[in-house]
Amino acid sequence: MAELRIAVRIDALKLPIKRALEQASALGVRSIEMDARGDIHPEAMTGTGLRHLKKMLSDLNLNVVALRFQTRRGYDIVHELDRRVDATKSAMLLAYQLGCRHVINQIGRVPDSDDDPGFAPFQSVINDLGRYGTRVGAFLAAETGTESGERLASLIDGCEDGFIGVALNPGYLVINRHDVSEAIASLGRHIQLVCATDGVLDLAAGRGLAVPIGEGTADFPQVIGMLEDFQFRGPFIVGRRESTLAELKQGIEYLSNL
Repeated sequence: MAELRIAVRIDALKLPIKRALEQASALGVRSIEMDARGDIHPEAMTGTGLRHLKKMLSDLNLNVVALRFQTRRGYDIVHELDRRVDATKSAMLLAYQLGCRHVINQIGRVPDSDDDPGFAPFQSVINDLGRYGTRVGAFLAAETGTESGERLASLIDGCEDGFIGVALNPGYLVINRHDVSEAIASLGRHIQLVCATDGVLDLAAGRGLAVPIGEGTADFPQVIGMLEDFQFRGPFIVGRRESTLAELKQGIEYLSNL
């Protein structure tokens, strides 16, 4: 089995961009996920800024494996949809300019049935983004968790003219009471990245809780084994917005030991 590619989500460091990049390098990783709604928002990124960022990345021997571009609403919501789609395409272009192939977003809730009136319009929007990704060379990666892997696969499999990837998030799946193994089985050929988070169900509180990797019910050895069946070679991205530095270090160490 190939060595795991471990990346870190730098917005979890809660530092200005230069210090965050230096801290990521100090953690020993060579790959990062950046937030395209923060310091490197596509609308604010000038040519000079892009060149400066790429120089910083090169000096620190870091590469960007994904941009996170979390829209305020999913692509299933009609209100201001064109604006969200255009903004997502701008993030995909920025990803390409950074030498990165993926833009992660939680795309919205997939209807429970293909016959739902909202399913076809939703799929049309996703197909449009898939076509754009094929043209520009950077692709939307739908983050798992809102629905089961089977329902997300139903949406993505219908995108015939372009490519939509998947960012597998085991923790989100656990928290939302979806089966991680079923999601991998349904989405395996689409999975491009793993957002390495974990979770547990708090039955007393009636909700799911995010916890550090290895302390929840997501079975990462099993996840890695199942992904190997699909020849997965993408990165495992450690961190969530609420992570502490200690949690990031623990996650990197945990995955390195696997």
